[in-house]
Amino acid sequence: MAMAGVGVGSTSTTSLPEEEITLTVKWSGKEYTVRVCGDDTVGELKRRICQATDVLPKRQKLLYPKILPSKLADDAVLLSSLPFKSSLKMTMIGTTEDDIIVDQVESPDIVDDFELPQDEAVEIKDKHGNKQKLRRRISQYKIELRNPCREGKKLLVLDIDYTLFDHRSPAENPLQLMRPFLHEFLAAAYAEYDIMIWSATSMKWVELKMAELGVLSNPNYKITALLDHLAMITVQSDSRGIFDCKPLGLIWAQFPEFYSSKNTIMFDDLRRNFVMNPQNGLTIKPFKRAHSSRDSDQELRKLTTYLLAIAELDDLSNLDHNNWQSFSEDNVKRRRHQ
Repeated sequence: MAMAGVGVGSTSTTSLPEEEITLTVKWSGKEYTVRVCGDDTVGELKRRICQATDVLPKRQKLLYPKILPSKLADDAVLLSSLPFKSSLKMTMIGTTEDDIIVDQVESPDIVDDFELPQDEAVEIKDKHGNKQKLRRRISQYKIELRNPCREGKKLLVLDIDYTLFDHRSPAENPLQLMRPFLHEFLAAAYAEYDIMIWSATSMKWVELKMAELGVLSNPNYKITALLDHLAMITVQSDSRGIFDCKPLGLIWAQFPEFYSSKNTIMFDDLRRNFVMNPQNGLTIKPFKRAHSSRDSDQELRKLTTYLLAIAELDDLSNLDHNNWQSFSEDNVKRRRHQ
């Protein structure tokens, strides 16, 4: 277990919401510069420290003079509410992932999903502060392409946990927890869509699981890119407080010549992840209890039909993906006529 000293480059006792705070993080004999803003949360601070030190947020313990440890343990607390001073140092205690055996149960299990009221969902998407957070993430997070973007193809963004894989059930082989028809689904989708995988876990876990399932080496399709928890942003809801989400604007900003809201669809078992782009999200039925549900789960087979049916449309953002199961090729022909 290692400790890191953090110097805070802000002279005010309480940061203004949009004021940049520069942190000097000492880790294993080296110094890293971490920048956050007052309107960021403790969770975002941990995410930025993780990016610099490879200590996952869930493994970080932050200590700071005159701030209760419980405050720094609450990822929802805004940094602007904490009395940082330039003369004091924060201590981070944690262990890098390389020093820990990676196991499937290390990934988070979020069961408290929720539906935001329509007006509140629109407000979150259009809120100035959230757009600023997205702009900062665009400048901070570089998507590394594993395979080139293909001109004329739409984009399919996929979650992992409970979408492609049951990460909680015990098994001797990860393939026993793979969602039925996964490779057939990806191969069929690849004909019309570039495919990106976006998980709320670490990149190491994403790469490990995708490799174990054979997703990164399958000859019938290619994965364009992998994204991890560092690509997510934190937003605030009046009814549900602060939570993380996956803003597709990050992808669109980095590859504007290929992808936009008109040609992107995202599958996730948590609808909260769509809050910055609700018109592009499809809530997939969670794949749980793999051993008992494997024989009956047909979700990916049905979604293959849906994806291929809508692939001919010029604008996917006009679709209501909540009604995907009632959609058919007849709907496509009707829309093309119109």
